Amino acid sequence: MKLFYTDVFVLPLPTGHRFPMEKYSRLRESLLTSGEFAVTDFHLPHAASDEELARAHDSNYIQQVCYGQLPEKAQKSIGFPWSEGMVERSRRSAGATICACRAALKDGVSANLAGGTHHAFRDRGEGFCIFNDAAVAARAMQAEGRASRILVVDCDVHQGNGTASILAGDESIFTFSIHGARNFPFEKEQSDLDIELPDGCTDDAYLLRLEEGLNTAFDITRPELVIYLAGADPYRDDRLGRLGLTMAGLAERDRRVFAHCRSRHIPVAIAMAGGYARQIDDTVAIHRATILLARQMWD
Repeated sequence: MKLFYTDVFVLPLPTGHRFPMEKYSRLRESLLTSGEFAVTDFHLPHAASDEELARAHDSNYIQQVCYGQLPEKAQKSIGFPWSEGMVERSRRSAGATICACRAALKDGVSANLAGGTHHAFRDRGEGFCIFNDAAVAARAMQAEGRASRILVVDCDVHQGNGTASILAGDESIFTFSIHGARNFPFEKEQSDLDIELPDGCTDDAYLLRLEEGLNTAFDITRPELVIYLAGADPYRDDRLGRLGLTMAGLAERDRRVFAHCRSRHIPVAIAMAGGYARQIDDTVAIHRATILLARQMWD
């Protein structure tokens, strides 16, 4: 199983910033020490090109991001200060999901150890998201002739509003988001299928609604590729989430998504998406469990 990672994912941020950047390097180390992955399983992703980004983003927005020309308000909405490192990280994150899609189509499953930047719109970013890796990668697979029908399964606690907006009206890419009704973004977009959950939603209720959504999404789409945003933030001790899932519930969520893919022989590219647990070790453990389960189910 190929995993795509670069130290560029760990962007230096001002002291006290609430985004847990170190989770990416800690996830890599945790997977290495698990004994299930060797150094050779980790691959350096390419930086997404302007051409690749422009299939999902406005060219003027791409240039503003890359040259530090975003208005102050737009940069503030993103939540990261501008730097050349921020640009490189954003390109590599999108490139890593492109790479994971290519590898999944060959091997059955692959993962970007970052990504899931689903709050990025065609012409703006927000919520720590600059370029929308799922939309960029889906369009790349179509442009390269690798897949025509694609399903985005977004299990982050926050709705994939940017993904929904970018891909609205595109019948070849189906967007399914299951998320907290009262979580950011407070003004939702319309995905092809949205399932909103109440505060404190626990494992059993979540998994019931998830199963309903997966059955609907797979039956409608009959996809050739799934892009799975495996957010760790539905966890009950997440600082920014409002749901109540346990680690066991999140593992069962992953198993069900993977089972739908495996039973239909559909490749899946995984992106990590959000995770802001009060204890960063919990976020790392949830992401680690996702990757280890994927390896086990495709072994």
